[in-house]
Amino acid sequence: MTIIETRRLSKRYGRTWALRDCTLGIPEGHLAALVGPNGAGKTTLLSIAVGLTAPTDGEASVLGGIPVGSPAALDGIAFVAQDMPLYAHLSVADTLHLTRNLNHGFDTAYARRRLSDLGIAERQRTGGLSGGQQAQLALTLALARRPRLLVMDEPTARLDPLARHDFMATVMAAMAEDGVSVLLSSHVLAELERVADHLVLISHGVVRLDGAIEDLCDGHRLVTGPAGRPADPTWQVVQASEAGAQQHLLVRVDTGVDPLAIGWQARPVGVEELVLAYLRDMSTAPALATTGAAR
Repeated sequence: MTIIETRRLSKRYGRTWALRDCTLGIPEGHLAALVGPNGAGKTTLLSIAVGLTAPTDGEASVLGGIPVGSPAALDGIAFVAQDMPLYAHLSVADTLHLTRNLNHGFDTAYARRRLSDLGIAERQRTGGLSGGQQAQLALTLALARRPRLLVMDEPTARLDPLARHDFMATVMAAMAEDGVSVLLSSHVLAELERVADHLVLISHGVVRLDGAIEDLCDGHRLVTGPAGRPADPTWQVVQASEAGAQQHLLVRVDTGVDPLAIGWQARPVGVEELVLAYLRDMSTAPALATTGAAR
């Protein structure tokens, strides 16, 4: 079952297209990383998925085919925004009370137990909490809704490395214990390589990659050969660069890189190399690389 699926999804603000013909499918039970440069359309896609923004064209569904923005969809999705919108003047206890009253379902006992384990006292004002504590409070409010899908937009952007690690450990525990699926937007590639198993890459409002990370990496190779020598015309080159007497090409394996001519070598790529190559290749739009997503 797909936890999020879009078909030719587009969104325009005035004369500017934030998304164009986005088609993707994220399977249930995964932590999907959403990456791309600033202004790529990531936040717009997340806003549509959680029902905060209506698309200009195309279709989007969540939780196995439920229309985005519908009551059933809203009850099954929790959203943690980058700016952690908490009322600074309220106490933690008042924040729990308010959140419980604004939602159809809210596990207060779970939230109180989790905050106690974190050492966050209910009498504290949210504005007096550290950045890491505020992030944990926002995550607790989201998880206490017992969602099937947790959507997060740069939730660790303002956190120090230790707070970021603790935050992601909580997310991974929720996935293991409660079966929550996660869509996470982040610029921290090293963190995503550690926790994510599905990748969606957007640039200029267009989906460039969508699939299981392991399969996407297996579907590409970094090929090195003498500078100035033409690459094999059968290769689909994603990104090319030269350093001294060598040229480096990231190519799609499904076009074939074997056998290699004398002087050429190929090796597997990691997530960071793959993402950076597609982000640097901003001038062209190669075919969407996918692995097993529903279309």
